[in-house]
Amino acid sequence: MKLPSSIREINALPDEEKQSIYQSLVPDWIYSTYSIAKDSLTRNGGKVVNFRCPSGSRAVEIFAKRDIQDRDPVLYINMADTFNNQLLVLLVVVNDLEAPRFDTDIDGHGNSTQFGTTSRNLVAEEQAMKAGLAPGQIRRGLRSFSQSVPAFEEFVSKMGHDLFLIEPLAYHNAWIFERYGFNYMRGYKEMCRIDREFRPNGELFLKLSNKQVFRQENFWNSVRGRSWAIHDGILSHPFTGFQMYKRLGTHAGICTFSDALW
Repeated sequence: MKLPSSIREINALPDEEKQSIYQSLVPDWIYSTYSIAKDSLTRNGGKVVNFRCPSGSRAVEIFAKRDIQDRDPVLYINMADTFNNQLLVLLVVVNDLEAPRFDTDIDGHGNSTQFGTTSRNLVAEEQAMKAGLAPGQIRRGLRSFSQSVPAFEEFVSKMGHDLFLIEPLAYHNAWIFERYGFNYMRGYKEMCRIDREFRPNGELFLKLSNKQVFRQENFWNSVRGRSWAIHDGILSHPFTGFQMYKRLGTHAGICTFSDALW
């Protein structure tokens, strides 16, 4: 079935029709693992899979919870149209709700940290880092993004496109997307520069110090360590301006940190 060519066009459809389209992006394991009724999107009488896709909007948000009372979704997807009618995946989050939660998303005043871009909860961040999480994570993930890529590709293909875009929020996101076959629209040279300067005697390597929690000396040789140091400001500017794309059925073969440890 061919779909409309933009999110805006899908959002203009009747509620039942557009929600049926967006439901194809929710993987089957969500329903089976959490005993969610696929026809009604409910569990224990409450609707736990919801869509925010108002008519006239160029964006869609998909929320899938394990239980209606849960604070965090098990799956969150945010997508939008670009101005040249490409599909942009803004955010995909898959949470392991059985894992401990770290309040890195809320600062000491109860305000959203916006992934640490507007403020930070340093205590929670240190706890999360020591627990093996990367910047921006509130819980351990379920490592299921690879299962989502084919669903995105099928969705994009039905919309009549041959690629889709994604914007990595942090260094580790960009590296992970490389492994799933994404290429760079913007940011490849900067990723190569970051790799070069984190290696022994590079500019970033020389800024590492065991006196600084998020910039430990051994962070240079791991993706997660580099990402924490970058999140902590070691670049002297935010990690922004990166955009990647996935061409359908193609693995780009890009790797900007070849001998990486996680």
